[in-house]
Parts: sequence; C-alpha cells; structure tokens
Amino acid sequence: MYGMSGPYVVRGSVSLPEAELMWRFSRSSGPGGQHVNTSDSQVELRFDLASTAALPEVWKQRALERLASRLVDGVLTVRSSEHRSQWRNRETAAVRLAALLAEATAPPPKPRTPTRIPRGINERRLREKKQRSETKRGRTGRGWT
Repeated sequence: MYGMSGPYVVRGSVSLPEAELMWRFSRSSGPGGQHVNTSDSQVELRFDLASTAALPEVWKQRALERLASRLVDGVLTVRSSEHRSQWRNRETAAVRLAALLAEATAPPPKPRTPTRIPRGINERRLREKKQRSETKRGRTGRGWT
C-alpha cells in the first residue's frame, strides 16, 4: 500500500493528526466496472470535531457553530467514491475534510463601513432623471389636434 501524502494542513501550522481520523471502507457504486463488486473503494472519513485537541479552542467553537447542520454527535463525516482506487478516494476525502475545516475556522469578515454618496453624484442622478422624464412626457400625444 502507498503512504498517505502526510499531514493535512487546515490553515497555517495547524494540521489534522492521522490518529484522530477514523476511516471506513465500503463497496462503491462509482466507476470501476466488474471490479466494483469485489473491492471496497468508497471511503468514509470521520473526524470528531467536538473532542479534538488539534484545533485551537476558538477555531473549534467557530467550526462547531458553522458546521452544526453537518455534524452528528460532534462528528464530521466526509464520503468519497469518485475514483476507482481506494487510495485516491482516501486522498480526496482527506483533502475535502481539510478544506471544509479551513473554511469553517476562517475568521469572520470585517464589518462593512457604509460610505456616503457624494452630493455631486446624487445631484447629477436627479438631473438626468428629470431630463429623462421630460423626454418621455414630450412623447405623449396631448395637445395634438
């Protein structure tokens, strides 16, 4: 069997420890022809987010909050069955999990500071609006006899 491509980096120096990843394999309905019927190529990767020590506490709380709809008893599950080989499905699942956690632990965006519309621009808009309405009013058939 090939070696896995190492620690899966979430963000910065934080990565997922191999010991906390739980793997489960089953028969896939994906590509593979008759080979599919005999090999366990589908991968299910589980990561106990609620009790992990790999993530900083702030990140963990953020992730638990944002991924609440995907968690079952604090455990995050990712499935992969796109590839014919179990090894490539393992890679895909692990990368997907790391990406999910990276997105969920990202700091919230800075609040937008509202800016004022300059007076000149507002006046020009109103002037153009008035001009347009005059043009349209001139198109009515009133006064034609």
